[in-house]
Amino acid sequence: MTRILVSGPGLIGKKHIALVKDNERSELAAIVAPDRDGNQDLARDEDAPFFSSIETALREVKPDAAIISSPNAFHADQVAHCLAFGIPVLVEKPLADTLEQSRRIVEDSEKCGIPVLVGHHRTYSPLLNTAETFLNSEKFGSLVAFQGAALFYKPAEYFKEGLWRTRLGGGPILINLIHEIGLMRHFCGEIETVFAFASNHQRGFEVEDSVALTFRFRGGVVGTFLLSDSAASSKSWEMTSGENPAYPTFSDETCYHFAGSHGSLDFPSMRVRYYDKERSWWEAFEENRLDLTRFDPLERQLEHFLDVVETGASPIVSAKDGYRNMLVIEAISNSVTQGRPIELTEIEKPWRY
Repeated sequence: MTRILVSGPGLIGKKHIALVKDNERSELAAIVAPDRDGNQDLARDEDAPFFSSIETALREVKPDAAIISSPNAFHADQVAHCLAFGIPVLVEKPLADTLEQSRRIVEDSEKCGIPVLVGHHRTYSPLLNTAETFLNSEKFGSLVAFQGAALFYKPAEYFKEGLWRTRLGGGPILINLIHEIGLMRHFCGEIETVFAFASNHQRGFEVEDSVALTFRFRGGVVGTFLLSDSAASSKSWEMTSGENPAYPTFSDETCYHFAGSHGSLDFPSMRVRYYDKERSWWEAFEENRLDLTRFDPLERQLEHFLDVVETGASPIVSAKDGYRNMLVIEAISNSVTQGRPIELTEIEKPWRY
């Protein structure tokens, strides 16, 4: 039985706690959180020791692993404590608050040989397996271009409950786009160049509410992406994947489009079109819809984390993956500020090891 400490019992933290308790391979070792907002009551309800300090919790409970779902600003420090204690860590995205902190986590993990996983949980969705089967087929051919969107409307209460979300660093680029970056890298390969335009014209907050992005991937693939948290639209992972019942689901809608040399895929509606014979815009496509299965990717992520802890399996989304995602976010922020395309090589430093 793997004993897991959970730090940060917020919305996603509570989900982690429930999954840890429900899994027959794991046990909730402790909850770490500020000593307020009913956190002690939560720990008592979950029959788990409560600590306001992760250092004290590690020393007294001696867990086998930790899940860090605290606010972004605490990720780097709490991961560092876990690595110093010698236990594997699953840390929610983004890996850290800054690019330099993310880089330091990678270096510390590599140096001590303790794995750090990053909670880009969409990577574990069965939707990806279904899509990849077609994307790797002769019917699709080679990837030419990608289109994506994350368009949704966050209500006023969302910002009243957290005023930090109205300020720089609290907008959809860091909170929401980081998920999309991970999936774009997963499907399309490494991102080499980004060009981004941002706007705050809808809400007038200090932080952006809408962004238009262009990407160039390694190997020549190009892509575009629209992001907004002030758009009344259903074109987002949340409203198309059916992953989270808290959101309405539009099963016929799409949030990603993959265009290949022989065919195309709309995701996650899984509608495919391809040329059976001659490739020409005057020729009709063969069309169908791929069969798919659904299950909770967070549950699958925990199973993988337990494999890493118990058997030494390699992380599917490693600390270095989390760093690469943060590197793209940094390039996007630089592009918005400077008004020009940004090559990732401009901001990436050589590793010290």
